Amino acid sequence: MHTVLANGANIPAIGFGTWTLRGDQAADLVREALEAGYRHVDTAVMYENEEAVGEGLKAAGVVRDDIFVTTKVWPTDIADGDLQRSVEASLKRLDLDAVDLALIHWPSKTVPLAESFKALNEVLDRGLCRHIGVSNFTVAMIEDAVALSRHPLACNQVEYHPFVNQAVVHQACRKHGMAMVAYCPLNRAGVTFAQAPVRAAVEAHNRTPAQVVLRWHMQQDGVVAIPRTTNGQRMRENLELFDFQLSDDEMAAISSLTSRNQRQCDFDFSPEWDPAPA
Repeated sequence: MHTVLANGANIPAIGFGTWTLRGDQAADLVREALEAGYRHVDTAVMYENEEAVGEGLKAAGVVRDDIFVTTKVWPTDIADGDLQRSVEASLKRLDLDAVDLALIHWPSKTVPLAESFKALNEVLDRGLCRHIGVSNFTVAMIEDAVALSRHPLACNQVEYHPFVNQAVVHQACRKHGMAMVAYCPLNRAGVTFAQAPVRAAVEAHNRTPAQVVLRWHMQQDGVVAIPRTTNGQRMRENLELFDFQLSDDEMAAISSLTSRNQRQCDFDFSPEWDPAPA
């Protein structure tokens, strides 16, 4: 498995996302993903599946140190004291001594960043996680977070796919040695896969549309992708990315789609997103 080194964190470049998965389905799919070769599993308090993810981790029988586990703290719980308790509760549900990466899931409009980063750094100091980071942070928030954190940040997890331009966020992450972890990396698959640059690469390389789009992610410096699927065959196909390469022209053609700048995840509590480059 190709990995991305980000401020000391060695993050497997393809992870298994678990958003919307619940109960036995989540446990079974996590187990199946690990058996297929995934070594990176992403969950969050808000997903309400940490117990099931923990069951899947155990059922797979993979050595704990070989798995990179991420969880995220919801913005209502990122005040000092609340954040630490949230991570402790996540560990209990996951039945782990520590997660590899603890993230602030979304920035809060009421809790000061300084307070949140005091708490997040304490979680790392106490050994409840091995690395810390953020999710859904803008460039200005990344700069503030880096200045406030005593420990380096491993990543910013953001929505990223061929219909969203994250160039300025990607640049800020690389400036600070952080990975950019892409959630929803395939966007609305049917729409993304129908685009001419994707179809052309599919035909040229005899690959699936998902493999082409995920390969587009992999060829960008410091980018990690966490696709989610309930289909076992597609789950395995999503790992088969490292024996072909898109040309510069193919990369540019797929990247040109980002000019649409269409997000799936934009909520009332979202920050004011960075404008796309002109």
